[in-house]
Amino acid sequence: MQDTKRRDFLGMALGGVAAVGAVASLYAMKRSWDPLPSVVSAGFTTFDLSALQEGVLQTVEWRGKPVYILKKLPNSKKTQGRDFELNGALYTVGIQICTHLGCIPSFNQGTQEFACACHGGRFDSSGVNEAGTPPPRPMDIPPFKIDGTKMVLGEEGQEYKALLEAKNA
Repeated sequence: MQDTKRRDFLGMALGGVAAVGAVASLYAMKRSWDPLPSVVSAGFTTFDLSALQEGVLQTVEWRGKPVYILKKLPNSKKTQGRDFELNGALYTVGIQICTHLGCIPSFNQGTQEFACACHGGRFDSSGVNEAGTPPPRPMDIPPFKIDGTKMVLGEEGQEYKALLEAKNA
């Protein structure tokens, strides 16, 4: 057996402590890159569409943003790239934030329109901006998936992808 000197022992001990410190640092860095559990759980919001009444706006919160869901009136026309059908009814969904300056437009149930009180922005019931008003584009559509009569916000489903394709066509 080899005779280990004190200096060799101290060198090996220092190397071992440095290796453990490096592994601990890498573990801590990896943990800091992972999303917080509260963020992961806030990623999906589920809403039951069967409870909606025609022409009545329902607002839910998704990732801290107000999202409107509207079951349109039977005489409403379908807006390509904005509305989807489910069990014969027409629905629309969008993030209820004005694309002009980020205000939250109110919904007028009588006229079936959104109006932004800050600068006079107007959107139709599908969230499409009215020409000649300040908003530069329609309200954004959050990713969603339809699972039976439930809508899952935060997950891309075939209905969402179809809306994107129709909007880009």
